[in-house]
Amino acid sequence: MNGVAKQRMQQCLNCGTFSLSTTCPACGGRAQAAAPLKWSPEDNRAALRRKMKGVENKDWPGQLATLPSLETMRAQHVAEEE
Repeated sequence: MNGVAKQRMQQCLNCGTFSLSTTCPACGGRAQAAAPLKWSPEDNRAALRRKMKGVENKDWPGQLATLPSLETMRAQHVAEEE
């Protein structure tokens, strides 16, 4: 079985469409395995990525999205049900 992909999900190299075929159904281009990036606990570039994203900055936690309080979410839920 020549040409059988080792991974089922494929992504077109031309248009980015996902499919189960090594040939893109949208543009006819070649598709390759759509695998996630490899991760290692011994990541040599992690410190550089944290520095680029400003994670070590004191103000960084304030930039993260936050959820409303549990009471606020419950009040919104009750209001939506009425």
